[in-house]
Amino acid sequence: MRAVFHSEARLELAEAARWYNSQSQGLGSSLRRKVKAAVARIVANPEWFGVLEDDVRCCLVNRFPYGILYEIRPDRVLIVAVMHLHRTPGYWKSRV
Repeated sequence: MRAVFHSEARLELAEAARWYNSQSQGLGSSLRRKVKAAVARIVANPEWFGVLEDDVRCCLVNRFPYGILYEIRPDRVLIVAVMHLHRTPGYWKSRV
């Protein structure tokens, strides 16, 4: 199984990494590494993480206030959002 990012989820990650780098050089790269590790955990065992709503599951990112929202599809894991946990909930629903 492989992970595929929704285009808006990829953009969210890029914007978050830029913001963290503006706060402290290298922090954005650390976020990217932690997201990559979370995605690897998802791909290794996609049903392990709890259902957030309908068929969308959430895996928390270590060290950062983000969750990886995803759907399990027959041939892939679709990353729906890289969501900041303290911001507008539910904004991602139009992506599924």
